[in-house]
Amino acid sequence: MATPHEDMRRKLPGVVDIAYEQYKRNLLLNRTAQELMSQDVVTTTPETSLDKAARIMGSKHIGSLIVMEYETPVGIVTERDLLSKVLALGLFLSDEKVKEVMSYPLTGVSHTAKIKEVAQLMIDKKGRLAVFNSGMLVGIITASDLIKSLPDVPETEVRVDDFMTKEVVTADQEISVLDVARIMGRQRIGSVIITREGAPFGIFTERDLLTSFLATGRGLFAEVGPVCSSPLIIIPAGTSVHRAAATMALKHVRRLPIVRDDKLAGIITARDLVEAYAK
Repeated sequence: MATPHEDMRRKLPGVVDIAYEQYKRNLLLNRTAQELMSQDVVTTTPETSLDKAARIMGSKHIGSLIVMEYETPVGIVTERDLLSKVLALGLFLSDEKVKEVMSYPLTGVSHTAKIKEVAQLMIDKKGRLAVFNSGMLVGIITASDLIKSLPDVPETEVRVDDFMTKEVVTADQEISVLDVARIMGRQRIGSVIITREGAPFGIFTERDLLTSFLATGRGLFAEVGPVCSSPLIIIPAGTSVHRAAATMALKHVRRLPIVRDDKLAGIITARDLVEAYAK
């Protein structure tokens, strides 16, 4: 039979255990932009047509291209640009060039910057960050890259309820992909929850539009129901930011609908989680 002292040791974490957990947290807190970034930077030029840019992004399953001019990075074009600046206005990708919709100047961060600084800069500049080393472009960091490494610290123990978007945009399964794309573009959002008989059952995102339609030349008049992602990956209200980030990383998604009492209460994105940590 174990003695009371042995029982107490079994229940209380040892000094070594506590120190090890703190050591792991410190490792994550001290991660640099170079450790967080994607090194495979895909580029384009200002004169490239947007339909070609969309095909490149779709084939590589990425949401942006760095724009190069005279071997110098000058801007960035994203899937959101295609939606809000072209499709939402009834324009055609084949008629527009990258230079007409790209964002510039390019926001950069040093390869030695720590994760907290990276998160704060990303929220301040509202977008992806190019990573530079001695003036040379060496990588790119997105919100999805960041959430894979959010440390388990007090900042990430806050609840998703405080950072989620409560007004969730929905659309019936019989609506066309084109109409959903225009909704996303006009409202500058990256996804729409798809409903069947009024109940949410799937999600259609800007990445779905890019990879399955814009990059392949597939017509946009198809009904969205059969091509949306289903079933929904959801989390309950009250979930911590850290657990939400872990769920996104594990499931390879960038958005999570949030339910309360079996009803849709909101949606949270990778960018929202970065903002929660940055604050």
